[in-house]
Amino acid sequence: MDDSAGYDVAVIGGGPAGLTAALYTTRLGHDTVVLNRGGGRAAMMRDTHNVIGVTEETSGNEFLQAAIEQLEGYGTDYRQTFVTDAERVDDERAFELTTNDAELFADRVVLATGFSDVHPDPPLPRTGRGLHYCLHCDAYMFVDEPVYVMGHGESAAHVAMIMLNFTDEVDLLLRGHDPEWSEETDRQLRAHPVDIVDSDVESKFADEDDPEWLGGFEFENGERREYMGGFGMYGSEYNNDLARELGCEINDDGTVAVDDHGNTSADGVYAVGDLVPGHNQIPVAMGQGAKAGIDIHYDLRRFPMSLDELEAEGEIAADDVPAISDELRERSAARATGDD
Repeated sequence: MDDSAGYDVAVIGGGPAGLTAALYTTRLGHDTVVLNRGGGRAAMMRDTHNVIGVTEETSGNEFLQAAIEQLEGYGTDYRQTFVTDAERVDDERAFELTTNDAELFADRVVLATGFSDVHPDPPLPRTGRGLHYCLHCDAYMFVDEPVYVMGHGESAAHVAMIMLNFTDEVDLLLRGHDPEWSEETDRQLRAHPVDIVDSDVESKFADEDDPEWLGGFEFENGERREYMGGFGMYGSEYNNDLARELGCEINDDGTVAVDDHGNTSADGVYAVGDLVPGHNQIPVAMGQGAKAGIDIHYDLRRFPMSLDELEAEGEIAADDVPAISDELRERSAARATGDD
């Protein structure tokens, strides 16, 4: 591995948003590197939901690995590494990125570092086997099934009420905490048939038919309640350190402020996926990555040159085209002949 290399585009993060941005910039002729520390919310998925054309038995890791292989086939440089520092190095919007094993340079940076769900305290079922975090992904599986919502803030109260669209058995588990939602939300919640359980969880038990799945919880007050599963609603921790380091505007909730094409307030820096406001969904993230990749292409592509550029540099010679790098040209030729 080169300990110093230059790219048109550096994508930091290897989830659906970052990988899609890299797919577009690579296929549009820009030398692109993906720097991925691994993990992430998509990698945790045991099944893939709501991604049209992707069957549900596909795990998150399988989904992401197929994307990585696709990128490498087009010529993206994919690196499993951690970015420790990022800084702008000159007025031409070039950036220096320090990883745990190299220093890299890029003309544009795409931040796709996402967030981490705040996990409730144990005892807990395994994620995806009774503990879930994405309402839009997983509410469907609880139709007519007993479900819990864990938490004591506004989001927990609202998710508990939303789950009544799918089932008539919804418990809101405060786990010994005092509610922190507003008086208005409290009046609204108590007018809905949600059972609020104050006592903390003492232990969990497995489903009798499938021991990998949650069967329910036993509470400190002696109650035993059965659940197919539920949602932990304790907030999110946004991985926005690099965005702050590069001077991006950060919203009050920790997300990075962007325009409709992923441009941040820092020139040449984009942010996509779970790091920015909006629905935390794979198709949404992929759309954001695609829009950012196309916007970067409009910004970086060499042709057509403007009249001012032509006057300054002269007419374009035959050996000046195409603008795509030799490496990406070779990769394209290999794909066309089936030699890749």
